[in-house]
Amino acid sequence: MLRVRVVSPAGLTGPLLERLTAAPGVQNLVVLRGAVHRPEGDAVHFDLTEGAANPVFRELRELGLARQGSISVERVDATLTAAGTVSETGALRRETAPVWEMVEAIIRGGAVYAPSFYGLLIIAGLIGAVGILTNSQILIVGAMVVGPEYNAIIAVALGFSIRDRPLVRDGLFALLWGFLLAIVLTLLFGLAVRASGDTPAQFLDGVRPVSDLINTPNMFSVVVAILAGLVGVVSLTESRANALIGVFISVTTIPAAADVGVSAAYGSWGEAEGSLLQLMLNVFLLIVVGAGGLSTQRAIWRRRPRWLLGRPRG
Repeated sequence: MLRVRVVSPAGLTGPLLERLTAAPGVQNLVVLRGAVHRPEGDAVHFDLTEGAANPVFRELRELGLARQGSISVERVDATLTAAGTVSETGALRRETAPVWEMVEAIIRGGAVYAPSFYGLLIIAGLIGAVGILTNSQILIVGAMVVGPEYNAIIAVALGFSIRDRPLVRDGLFALLWGFLLAIVLTLLFGLAVRASGDTPAQFLDGVRPVSDLINTPNMFSVVVAILAGLVGVVSLTESRANALIGVFISVTTIPAAADVGVSAAYGSWGEAEGSLLQLMLNVFLLIVVGAGGLSTQRAIWRRRPRWLLGRPRG
């Protein structure tokens, strides 16, 4: 169930109410005329089932409310009325169309490249560097938890999908500078550890199972990157995104960036080249799969085949 708040200019409220009254899935419609100030207008609130959301949002845009008024949407976590409960249960339910306005809002909300974005990417790289030097898989997982890079990757994918050049440009620049900073800082960290003489003996002896796994891209690297891209798209469109999914996606990026810096610091140029190739390959595949997944889902739901149509999801 979604809760929608609209600020409507007085001249548009009549046509808006006509469309909302006729639209399936609209419930609990409330109209407060003249209740809004700065700007002046009417407040229109209503609940909306997710399965009926996309046509209603298109109607709101066609009326010009996105330009002349304002539209805000929030997801209701729980409702105690029978009308808002899930009507279809069981081990297998029909799919419900993603609410594209909310999917895009989530992606665009994450595509904010403040200093904290680059700081987290650097920290993730440094944690990954320690994990590589100490052959600690736990630290590698910790680095993947911290890494924020998928926000930029999926924003670039969305930009390609909807042909939004600024979104693509900003995301690519953020990825370029973010990974470059992470690599440079891990390189400096590796040089400092090497100069201090505190490098773990196993790493010096060439026992590097974590690093060897990262710097040897192969068919399985491609498979994992594709699966990670699919998981990322589905998690966003189905509102299932969580920290564990972020970890799975980062398995293909953060460790590779960290290994580039560490390998370069110890003069292992072949390993550094392999890790850089791994990083570039995985970022490329994540973007391609993300853009393809978003475009494919839009095309599928635009045609609305009967076997995919389910009851509106509350």
